[in-house]
This record gives sequence, C-alpha cells and structure tokens, in this order.
Amino acid sequence: MPILVLPFPVINPILFQWGPLAIRWYALAYVVGLVAGWWLIRRLVAVDSLWGAVKRPTPDSVDDLLVYCALGVIVGGRLGNVLFYDPSYYFARPLEIFEVWRGGMAFHGGLIGAALGAWLFARRTGAPALTIFDLASLVAPIGIFLGRLANFIKPELWGRPTDVPWAIVFPGSDGLPRHPSQIYEAMLEGFAVFVVLSIAARLGAFRRPGLIAGGFGVLYGLARIFCEFFRDPDPHLEDLGGGLTMGMLLSAPLIVIGVALIGWSLRTKTVAGGPA
Repeated sequence: MPILVLPFPVINPILFQWGPLAIRWYALAYVVGLVAGWWLIRRLVAVDSLWGAVKRPTPDSVDDLLVYCALGVIVGGRLGNVLFYDPSYYFARPLEIFEVWRGGMAFHGGLIGAALGAWLFARRTGAPALTIFDLASLVAPIGIFLGRLANFIKPELWGRPTDVPWAIVFPGSDGLPRHPSQIYEAMLEGFAVFVVLSIAARLGAFRRPGLIAGGFGVLYGLARIFCEFFRDPDPHLEDLGGGLTMGMLLSAPLIVIGVALIGWSLRTKTVAGGPA
C-alpha cells in the first residue's frame, strides 16, 4: 500500500463558458502551443548566428507556416485517432469523424499532419524542407507539454495502478491509486525534449538541416515508449498484448527515422558555417 496518496487537484476542465460557448483547457493547450511555437520560430529565424549559410524562411513567412501546421495537427490528429485506434467504430458511424468537439485526437496522427503541412509550406515558399522540419520539431514539445497537462486536468489517460508515494486517485477511475503518467509525459516528452533540442540549436544544430528533426524523433520516441510502461492503456484500443501498446508501436518508427536523419545530417559537409 502507498505511504501517501495525493489528492487529485480538481480543476474544472472548462476554463470559461458563456452560454453554449465553452473554452476548455484542452483546446487552450492546442491554441497556446501553436501560437507559442509560431512566436519562437519567428525569433529563431531572425538570429543570423544560428544559421551560418543555411537558407531559412523569413519571419513574415512563418505566419503561413502556423496555418499549415495548425490544419495539419487538427486534421491529422483526428484521422489518426480514427485510423489507428478505432477504425471499425468510425467506419460504422462516419459522421462522427467530424465531431471533433467530442474528443479523440491522436498525437502520432497530428505529428504526421503537421509534417505534411510543413512540407507543403516548404514547397510553396521554396524553403528547404529539412530546415522547416527542424524549426517545427524544436517547438513541437511546447504543445506536447501543454497537451499532457490538459490530459491531467481533464482527467484522462491516467497511469497504471501503483503504490508510489505520489500516486493519485483520479476521478472517474476505479478508485485505485495510479501513476500521474500525464505529468511524466509532460516533463519527458515535452519539457526535457525541448531543453535538449534548444541546447542543440544554440550549439549550431540548425547548420546541419535534419539534425534537430532527427533528434526530436529519437528523443520523443524513447520518452513515449518509456512513459507507456506507466500509462494505463485502453484494453480494447491501445493494449496489443505482451506488454506492447499502440503508443509504443507508433513511436518505434520515429526512432528509426530520427536516427536516419541524424546520420544523414552529420555526414553533410559544412562550408563557412553552412552545409555544402
């Protein structure tokens, strides 16, 4: 039995409501994450010392990148939830696919959608695709951090039963003390990944296109797989048996792709501070 069970800090999942209009913490996490990422990218592309001879988008063009990535996150996140987790349910009820206000967004689907949006932006503006991926990858952990905090507030996606002193009994659960796995994910997938990638950027990683994007793939993939050991998977949608979860399965390719990008970027020769 745990020595101490922390009380769940009950927070209204609705931040503000005016008649039928409700602003939820989860929606706010998406908005703040996207806006904060846009603001940081504008600052990064304006610092010449970070880039050497590498071509990059202008600060003004980053406004369009926000739109491309926002649409990609929303559409990709919803379709990812439909296709990865419960396709039979949604194929039998296709109209519910559009009912995003009822919840149901998949991170890996949102990541694919954001990557596609970034690629389309790069093609339209002529900016190097890998550089756009690097910028998007550096700021993505901000949204992940906020999103996991919103999962905790809701509460949803809680952890497995445990007897650790910081265990929490979540409202709506079976009453067992559980890991606050949403906080684990916020700190590892969000905060820690952001700190590491930010340090890499300050040390010149933008001068090797693909390095930060590859680092994100590896770091996020490893962090997500680690956190899956503490997160309680849905037995019907996420538990694949033998200790394997859908989150682990979808994160493994990110590590492979990340390693490939890192290897490619490190093999690129640099001339006068930029890639040849």
